Amino acid sequence: QLVESGGGLVQAGGSLRLSCAASGIIFEGYVMGWFRQAPGKEREFVAAVSRRGDNTYYRDSVKGRFTVSRDNAKLTVSLQMRSLKPEDTAIYYCGAVFEATRYREYHEYNYWGQGTQVTVSS
Repeated sequence: QLVESGGGLVQAGGSLRLSCAASGIIFEGYVMGWFRQAPGKEREFVAAVSRRGDNTYYRDSVKGRFTVSRDNAKLTVSLQMRSLKPEDTAIYYCGAVFEATRYREYHEYNYWGQGTQVTVSS
């Protein structure tokens, strides 16, 4: 089970930190990813972190603004978002994928959280 928290309403240029708590899975066995889905759009990859946390991956539009990290002792993964833009508005989902090379492909993910809403006002 994955449970996200930390979403909310923020003005453009502001920051939010999303967290995802895992239970019932062998957390270190999965690459952890964040995706987002805006109304009328497909779910898109945002960021991912490798099993040991030593490699991170981002979509181009969030590079330099978002930071993904994980704490395997606490079974959590976080997404620190800075310099937020209205186009970042979406429901953000945390996911776990076993196939490490498939972290950009949402249909490959084994587990998903319920999502948390992020709204950035202009």
